Amino acid sequence: MIIALASPRVASTLAEGLAKVEGFLAEAATRGAAIVCFTEAYLPGLRGQDFEVLPFAPAIQERVMQTVAQWAKQYSIATILGTERFTQTGRQIAAYVINADGQIQGVQTKNQIDPTEEAFYVPGTTRQIFEVNGVKFGVAICHEGWRYPETVRWAAVRGAKIVFHPQHTGYDRQGPQLTQWGAADGPYYEKAMIMRSRENTIYFASVNYALRYQESATSLITPSGECQAYLPYGQEGLLVQTLNLEEATGLLASRYAPERYQEARLT
Repeated sequence: MIIALASPRVASTLAEGLAKVEGFLAEAATRGAAIVCFTEAYLPGLRGQDFEVLPFAPAIQERVMQTVAQWAKQYSIATILGTERFTQTGRQIAAYVINADGQIQGVQTKNQIDPTEEAFYVPGTTRQIFEVNGVKFGVAICHEGWRYPETVRWAAVRGAKIVFHPQHTGYDRQGPQLTQWGAADGPYYEKAMIMRSRENTIYFASVNYALRYQESATSLITPSGECQAYLPYGQEGLLVQTLNLEEATGLLASRYAPERYQEARLT
């Protein structure tokens, strides 16, 4: 399978953001990708960061979803779109999975939200396995993949060959300037990517915004924990890579034995 990870800059208008989405969909399809994954909450942008979030209401969200679904069908490519989901209790961070025929297969919400996000979002409560062209995959959103490895294992033990990881990690106005992927003295995020793949023996595909001061790169990690490819820090682009699905055995995930975690009682 060929996958694509789309890393756009922060959109300043909804029209600009939609144009970026269509452009990346078209390019990914031309380059043979079966699925393209966008960043966390790309439309309208992740709240609480150092940039202005686009105006976004249920009617706008519905229009965005209809438009992107039409493009997914037009370019015949499955799409993971990071956006918001409106519920009776509040906004959720969500990743919608759209099939290549334009039908929405499902949605994965961010269920473990960062403490700094609690002023803007409410957590989801369910997880889902998705499938494209016979390949199962899961989605873990940003904070979940960094600090809650069980979100990735949940998908791996259910047969996922790959977990997509839409994220927003870094800043657009000021911050560290990284130069080396996985540097020992750098932020821990890229090291966490390695562990999420290696501890489950699956692919881990992490996609970040093209921020001026990124703290992690858009990266594809192999089931053995090697960085297969990544995009340069701060550069907008599309990472297109071929997966060797035979390597994604899920071996270590399949050996997970929750029955061995029963609490011991003193007698």
